[in-house]
Amino acid sequence: MSYKISEKYNCVVIEFKGKIMGGPLAESFRDDLHKLIEAGKKEVIVDLGKVTFMNSSGLGLIIGGLTTMKNAGGDLKICQADKRIESLLMVTQLISVFDHYRTLDEAIKAYEE
Repeated sequence: MSYKISEKYNCVVIEFKGKIMGGPLAESFRDDLHKLIEAGKKEVIVDLGKVTFMNSSGLGLIIGGLTTMKNAGGDLKICQADKRIESLLMVTQLISVFDHYRTLDEAIKAYEE
């Protein structure tokens, strides 16, 4: 798993790549979220378009990110989840917890409303 953070139209975009399975980068992800909060950047979009696999630990990582942002008065939306990840969200009934969008542009527009 790897990720990169960028900004687009006043939103922070975190683009994950590969397999999201928790591990050592999970702590780094949490630290980066707290740095964003300290900088006043609380509108986050997690782009899952390049994710090939996600297990329960990876799902926990994204849920933790949502909780962190909500507790700070922000939000975390996800976009571009493929059918397998969407199925995982449905089976775990987390599809109703996350704001999920097909494209990055749709997720960005949702923050503008």
